[in-house]
Amino acid sequence: MADIEGAAVPERLLITRTTTGDGVSLVLLAGEVDLDGSSQLRDVLLSCVQTAPGTVVDFGEVVFLDSSGINVLISAHRAAESRGVWLRLAAPQHAVERVLQLVGVDTLIACYPTVEQALAA
Repeated sequence: MADIEGAAVPERLLITRTTTGDGVSLVLLAGEVDLDGSSQLRDVLLSCVQTAPGTVVDFGEVVFLDSSGINVLISAHRAAESRGVWLRLAAPQHAVERVLQLVGVDTLIACYPTVEQALAA
């Protein structure tokens, strides 16, 4: 079953959360991860790391990521570490991957080319 949050408008952030058969949270993002959607994303990710053994965030349909989104990822990573669970990023498009690399998030949070690889790691 999927929980969908946010508006299905291209410039907005659409968040879909599903759970795999082994209890891992899969968070699919579409649109822009910016100040408008960052608090909603923070709530979803913090909920995931509190209830699941691991979380994969699918960036495959994200076209923009700003500093507020980076801060959310770092907060979720810290929360996951404190609980002893994992957080992984998957499938970022080139522009988003570049931002993750420039600020060093890819060295803090494991980032994989596909969702399948992130789930299998």
